[in-house]
Amino acid sequence: MTVELERIDEIIDSYDADRTNALAILQDIQKAYNYLPRPTLERTAERIGVSVGEVYRLATFFKAFSLQPQGEHMLRVCLGTACHVIGGVRILEHLERELGIKAGETTPDGKFSLQAVRCLGACALAPVMVVDEHVHGKVTNDKASKIVAALSQGDELPEAEEAG
Repeated sequence: MTVELERIDEIIDSYDADRTNALAILQDIQKAYNYLPRPTLERTAERIGVSVGEVYRLATFFKAFSLQPQGEHMLRVCLGTACHVIGGVRILEHLERELGIKAGETTPDGKFSLQAVRCLGACALAPVMVVDEHVHGKVTNDKASKIVAALSQGDELPEAEEAG
């Protein structure tokens, strides 16, 4: 992926190149590129007047940021207490087998990244999986497979179940 410094400058300028907005700037850059390429961190540091080390500290401190390319679709499986008890681990293992990757990895085609997360705060919907920005509750292995299949084919995602 080619980094367009003009696009990075637009993002930084939208925050007036203010160092107090560094996190928001990094969030917008990650949204644009799906990760934080090194040149974007260097440009951000230069434009907001801080060291590259300071920007790297922010980028590596917060788990929401990634320095490695992420898949087109992010699959996050909750392993918090409620989800763990009701089957979150089994769903994660099922997805690892189906996608051929482990949690923390991205499929070779760049389509999916898989993450295990500790709590998504939706215990009433356990087990929970967040697909990109959409919460899916009461997930089963079958439902997880249907979600992956739909995303693979570019179809609409199955609807999430409501809390009971």
